[in-house]
Amino acid sequence: MSDDAELVRRSDRGSIATLTLARPAARNALSLAVLDELAAHLAAIDADGSVHVVVLAGEGPAFSAGHDLREIVAHPEEAYRRTLFARCSEVMVALTRLRQPVIAKVHGVATAAGCQLVATCDLAVAGASARFATPGVDIGLFCTTPMVALTRNVAPKAAMELLLTAELIGADEAHRIGLVNRVVADDDLDAEVDALAELVASKPPATVALGKAAFWRLRSLPLDEAYADASDTMACNLEMDEAAEGISAFLEKRPPRWSGS
Repeated sequence: MSDDAELVRRSDRGSIATLTLARPAARNALSLAVLDELAAHLAAIDADGSVHVVVLAGEGPAFSAGHDLREIVAHPEEAYRRTLFARCSEVMVALTRLRQPVIAKVHGVATAAGCQLVATCDLAVAGASARFATPGVDIGLFCTTPMVALTRNVAPKAAMELLLTAELIGADEAHRIGLVNRVVADDDLDAEVDALAELVASKPPATVALGKAAFWRLRSLPLDEAYADASDTMACNLEMDEAAEGISAFLEKRPPRWSGS
């Protein structure tokens, strides 16, 4: 791969932007350079009102095998490693704070920080042969940063079993524990993700952005604070043009006309 080759490739189709991890020979390992490119793409998309949905995919035989262990070994200095993990955490937070919903399209393996990516995305669709693991304990490096996303998406004991055993689980098990939304035949993965992305993209974009932000914000609040925040958010939502149009369309029995669509 040349020095100027894209490590994360963006392609747009209508209001859907696809970000593809493009290090297939390295099983899309998340080097610092990959994380930097991913962060730059997310910042650009967040400012792009024409994008309503983001799909995150991997090129080649894997979705992502996680951090690049060769890079980590090549940089034994503590400052570099702290920078790497901090950058990865920044990217994960950016995914949750992005205005647009993000759908992980998972094939092959998603392990360690690759599994973290899947857990962090708002939605995830997996091919039937996809496999997932947080195998850090097997090399003496517990998957503590992947654990942050994992424990916010699956039951505590399911998360702990993945973290302690390091075993690969199949797509059906990942669906059972809530790590992915849907499992489809490998040959149907592209079509299924396209259809889901188009469905979400057809919704009013400002309302979706407001709802996504509330989803990630409310889950960390105590119950009474969450209801107070949600009530305020709904009241603000009613002041938006999309709500006025949507309610009018419902009452008039006609399709809504979203200004951002």
